[in-house]
Amino acid sequence: MRYRRADTAGATYFFTVNLAERRSDVLVRHIDDLRAVMATVKGTHPFVMVAMVVLPDHLHAIWRLPPGDAEYPLRWSLIKAGFSRRLTKGEHVRASRVAKRERGIWQRRYWEHQIRNDADLARHVDYIHYNPVKHGWVTRAVDWPHSTLHGYIERGIVIPDWGGCVDHEVPCYGER
Repeated sequence: MRYRRADTAGATYFFTVNLAERRSDVLVRHIDDLRAVMATVKGTHPFVMVAMVVLPDHLHAIWRLPPGDAEYPLRWSLIKAGFSRRLTKGEHVRASRVAKRERGIWQRRYWEHQIRNDADLARHVDYIHYNPVKHGWVTRAVDWPHSTLHGYIERGIVIPDWGGCVDHEVPCYGER
């Protein structure tokens, strides 16, 4: 089945990709495997990683694809399959997945959004970097280790205490 997806070649896209078991922490427990698989896929199917955060049970990423290329579904398929192959089997697998020879690691679908302009990009980058705080994993975004926020700080794009809201009654960085 082919899902209706944005398919503008050379565009920039925001993604949310979830594990099938939303209480799992497999992504951070196996972060080195995820990084290795992503590097392999990026080597064979290039893209620019604009921003990314990996949480225990899901990840968010913004990719910029090369001119003439809109094949992010292929890239995600390779990443999900490659990561799954690195894990020891043992997860619960539903009958519908067994029939299709699928593992029970990832949700089948994922969310994608084509970035429209610079303001949209900035909102989504902030959303990604603030996501560990939103989910309660840390109180300051900089304290989450699996985020491109650290590279943004190193390059001087944001200050080290970015995302450290003082007034918790007021939403920070687009969070509602």
